Amino acid sequence: MSRDTDPPALPWRHDGSIDLNTSYLGLELRNPVVASASPLTGRIDDLVRIEHSGAGAVVLPSLFEEQIEQEAMLMDVMGGFDLGPEAIGGHVPQVEHLTGGPDQYLSLVEEAVEALHIPVIASLNGTTPGGWTSFAELVQDAGAHALELNIYDVAADPDVTGAELEDQYVRLVSSVRSIVEIPLAVKLGPHFSSMANLARKFEDAGADGLVLFNRFYQPDIDLDDLTVAPNLTLSNSGELRFILRWIAILRGQLSCSLAATTGVHTSEDVVKSLLAGADVAMMTSALLANGPTHVQTVLDETTIWFESRGYESLNQARGSLSQRAVPNPSAFERSNYAKTLASYHPSR
Repeated sequence: MSRDTDPPALPWRHDGSIDLNTSYLGLELRNPVVASASPLTGRIDDLVRIEHSGAGAVVLPSLFEEQIEQEAMLMDVMGGFDLGPEAIGGHVPQVEHLTGGPDQYLSLVEEAVEALHIPVIASLNGTTPGGWTSFAELVQDAGAHALELNIYDVAADPDVTGAELEDQYVRLVSSVRSIVEIPLAVKLGPHFSSMANLARKFEDAGADGLVLFNRFYQPDIDLDDLTVAPNLTLSNSGELRFILRWIAILRGQLSCSLAATTGVHTSEDVVKSLLAGADVAMMTSALLANGPTHVQTVLDETTIWFESRGYESLNQARGSLSQRAVPNPSAFERSNYAKTLASYHPSR
């Protein structure tokens, strides 16, 4: 992995003719490239390198619902907290594989805010409304400029309907919104039957922005050990197409901010995201593969693309290829399906 060893004395500055400023969750960012949650954003030295390389904002790694609940249960054993219904029922979250904890996370938030000049967005990962959501207020008090609620779950219970799950997630967003005053983004997965309807429900519940989409990591089967094993593979630019479709569809239908994530690796990916209607483009895999300095490369190339086409600001370009802006809006829906299939020409 490429790393900066001697970052510049001052944070990155843009001297080009195009105005790269953007607004996300009501926060003013110097440019639309955001470093999303990853191991890199969990270390202060890497966060500083990311800032010096030019990122407009950073998202810290997620603290999980299970981590917060487990600490509360342990403190209850010592006479500190009331047990929640899950604990009464005998449920003890298995979080041995997770590192850190609530106290360490709050320290990370405080240290990141102190060390950086760009917005610091904290992240909580959870799926059920409950007492753990009160931790969001502690994150706010620690100085986070915004909070990303990462809804990552596998709907494996055949007795739970899609509508029930959606209602649960909307209640979760509403619960967190009632606790914090800082901007709130919702990062969700793509596996919903009516994405546009759910997106509007999240906005109505108080979400200031949507992050599209969470990338579900799939387990593998180890044929030597005959075990189910975790298998992390980095994303690629091809995965961005699905995100572009929904960014383009939702731009104009919602008033909240939109962030594109998963598949953002190059300046072309950033430009496409903005043209589709995203306010920011978030990078994870590209930074893990190339190191923090990759942000600078992407920003330089993005600037060249816009300047070479006569743009003076990103606002001129944002959403210009969204569904409502293009001559053929059906290109983002079913009617383009047959045309897409017919356009493929095998090499032999």
